[in-house]
This record gives sequence, structure tokens and C-alpha cells, in this order.
Amino acid sequence: MIGWGGPGAKAASWPVAAACETETDVTWAGPDGMARASCDRESSSRGNSDTMKAVVCRAFGAPENLVVEDIPAPEPGPGEVVVRIGGAGVNFPDGLLVRGLYQIRPEPPFTPGFEGAGTVTKVGEGVTGIRPGTRVVTHPFMGTFAEEVVATAHRVFPIPDALDDVTGAGFLIPYGTTFHALDDRAHLKPGETLLVLGAAGGLGLAAVELGKLMGARVIAAASSDEKLALCREYGADGLVNYTTEDLRQRVRALTDGRGPDVVFDPVGGPYTEPMLRSLARYGRYVVVGFASGEIAKVPVNLILLKRTAMVGLFWGPSLDDDNEAAHRDVAALLDWYAQGKLKPHISRVYPLEEVAEAIRYVEERKVLGKVVLKVGGN
Repeated sequence: MIGWGGPGAKAASWPVAAACETETDVTWAGPDGMARASCDRESSSRGNSDTMKAVVCRAFGAPENLVVEDIPAPEPGPGEVVVRIGGAGVNFPDGLLVRGLYQIRPEPPFTPGFEGAGTVTKVGEGVTGIRPGTRVVTHPFMGTFAEEVVATAHRVFPIPDALDDVTGAGFLIPYGTTFHALDDRAHLKPGETLLVLGAAGGLGLAAVELGKLMGARVIAAASSDEKLALCREYGADGLVNYTTEDLRQRVRALTDGRGPDVVFDPVGGPYTEPMLRSLARYGRYVVVGFASGEIAKVPVNLILLKRTAMVGLFWGPSLDDDNEAAHRDVAALLDWYAQGKLKPHISRVYPLEEVAEAIRYVEERKVLGKVVLKVGGN
């Protein structure tokens, strides 16, 4: 669905978890591929502080093949921190990742999970500004479906105590991705019209909220009246049920034939070309992901004829490309949260052991807002 990922070739070696199954040592690899810990049968069976519980994908396949096991607890390398996870956000790419269908394929065994919230327990050499005890949200490449995860220090963001771990687990990727899309990529301006596809999902609902905060008129498009009712609660000015209505005709009517200035699209598939055709002159179309399961092929002459722009959004690498800007964005988002202007919608919380059910629920596009795994913490 969403173009998240690690920085280039390093991604395939990011948190790979190996459970202790034999008497020989096995290792857990950190973000740089270096060994972080080892264990043997004896230490694994003790269940002491050298181990932790984690979701492990031992072979690509259905989410039901995932297991929760005791694996070696991680140690930070230079420039890294260890975060004790309290809650982990479940995202559409988690299902792709465990099936081997994501654009980056880690070598099994590995622990999925793109985002989480918790408390820093250890810091590596060279880390400044973050100390043990700091509560944070984090977006490592993967590994948050576990009691602890290693993350590069620039991919953790301190949070206030008012943001609990479960809510925080559903905060960083939806709001960080969406704000980067609307502000940095689409340059959304007050008074413009923003169309949000998949508007009741984690990203979509954040786009509705942020679009309104940024002064736009927001049209929310979703697949059911229940989802659209939630979008209305979050400030949507216009609603489109693209299951029962002709999307293009309804958008034309809601914009008096002009079309939206910006389209935020985490769905793709059959909706891409009609909405590209509907875009206002000099409009911006932000490609966020492909929750429909289909990557559309569009006639690029449409972009020329209407003088529009089609831009891609890949927030994970953007954290590394311009980390200073990312931290400014997240600080602004946390300030809005503190003012009560952002209200993350966590619709379901699952225990770690029900990870397969949580991923399935997201894959089936039933979710309103975010689904979170409760791991520990506050």
C-alpha cells in the first residue's frame, strides 16, 4: 500500500529476528546488519532479561503462519537506541511484508512492524539528545511487533506523557506521512479543495483532519456510509461513497465542475485514472499507496494537457533524506495534538498473540482509523 521502506540496500538486513532453536548461538541483526545478541537453548528456556517476546516470520506466507517466540533481546550499536515497545501500529504493508510481496523483501526469519511507541531503555555510542527513560514514537524499517526494537536515533521522536503508548502507536506514520504529503509534496494552500481517497483508513482520516487544519475544503471518498460518517465527524465538507456512486460525476458535482486542487491517493487501482482526469488545472496528485492491490497505468498526456503534477510519497526514506525537516514536521504535529486539534482514531486494539487477526482486519479494509497491537507500557 504505502511506499515506506528503509534506506536502500540496508533495508533487507533490518531487524531480523532469530529464535533459539538449537544449542548453537544464533544472532539478531540490527539496522546495519551487525550482530546484536546471541543465545543458546539454556538461556532461551530461562526467559530472563536477555530474551524478549516477538512476532517472528519464519517463511513468507499468510499472517496465520506468524508465531510469537522468545528471541534474543537487542543491544544498540553506534547511533542507535533500544525502545521498549508499549504499542505497535498495524499497517497495510505488514501483510505484504510477511507474504514477500512488499517492494523490499527481508530474509526470514524477521519481525514485522513499521511503527511503535514506548520508552527508550538503552542508547548506543554517539547518541545525543535522547536518554534512557525518554518516551518516544519510532518508525524503524521493521521490528516493532516485539517487546523491544532497535532504531537509528534519528528515527525516534520524543512524545509527551499525555500521548499514551496505544494512541502513540497509531500517530507517527498516519500523521507524519500525511503532513509530508500535503505540505511538502502537494503544497496544499488555504482555500484549495482536497480530495481524499480511502478517507476512513489511518492515512485517509489523518488527511481529512490535516486538510481542514491547513485551511482546505475537504472531500472524503470511502466505500461505505459508516466510514463516511466518521469522515464527517473529522471535518469532511463533502462525501462520496464510491461503492454506490459514480466517483467522477460526484466529485465534479461537489466542485462545480472544476475538480479538486489536490488528490491524496493511498488506494490506487481503478480510482487513479478517473481522479487524475478530474483534477483541476495545475492540480497535484499525490501517489501514497495501493491498498486496492492494483497499481494503475495512466496516460501521461493527461498530466501535460491539464498542466498538473503527479508526485510520489515515500515517507520512510524521507526521514533519512531530510531528518531535520521530519523532526520539525513531527514537532508541529505533536503541538497540534497537545492543543486538541488532532485526535487519532484507534478502532481496535489486539494483544501481540492475535497479530494475524489484526493484519487480516487491516487487509480486508474494514478498519476505521488505526489498528494497534498492545505490547506493554502505559
